[in-house]
This record gives sequence, C-alpha cells and structure tokens, in this order.
Amino acid sequence: QVQVVESGGGLVQTGGSLRLSCAASGSIVYIVSMGWYRQAPGKQRELVATISNSGSTNSADSVKGRITIANDNAKNTVYLQMNSLKPEDTAAYYCYVRARATEWPINDYWGQGTQVTVSS
Repeated sequence: QVQVVESGGGLVQTGGSLRLSCAASGSIVYIVSMGWYRQAPGKQRELVATISNSGSTNSADSVKGRITIANDNAKNTVYLQMNSLKPEDTAAYYCYVRARATEWPINDYWGQGTQVTVSS
C-alpha cells in the first residue's frame, strides 16, 4: 500500500519557524492530494492545510498568512513551512496522503505524526 513518513517537528520559541516534510512511498499509482492535520491534547484533530496534485491549496483560517504548503510531485513529498509560530500551534502534526495504490481504491493514508511545541 502506501507508507507516509513525516519529519521536521521540534521545539521552537514563539515567533519562530519550522518546516515539516512528508514523503509517501509504496505501490502508488497516483496521488490525489496531500496535507496536514494537527491535534492538540484534549482537542479534536483539525485541518491545517492541503494541496492537490495540481497545486490547489486550502488552509485553516487560524494559520492563513503564516504557513505555506508546497508539494514535489516527482518525490511524492509535501512540505509545510510555518512562520510566526504561536503557543496555540503546539500539537502533533499528521500528514495524510489521498492516493490510489496498486490493487486498492483511492484511500487516505496517515503518518505517525510529528510533534511541534512552541514555547512562550
């Protein structure tokens, strides 16, 4: 099927920046879209940003103007550049890949998550 691996999380001070990366691999026929969700302790998982294979993007109002999502279709990779980070951005960030894998219908595949902690 499809494996999803995130990297780039860490601890940063308020106002700092982080770049998350997510790579998909496996028996991928094609990718429909990729993106990021996040989940803070005690809260539901929420959308951060998504990007389609054609480059159309969508992002949450809470991060608009502070994040940039980009993909590299040749590498099946998506990047999330986060600037002006705030303590409320602290969460586990999960990458998802909507893809068709060999002998499987289109499905959503998730990574294990990478922790982002913003100190005040």
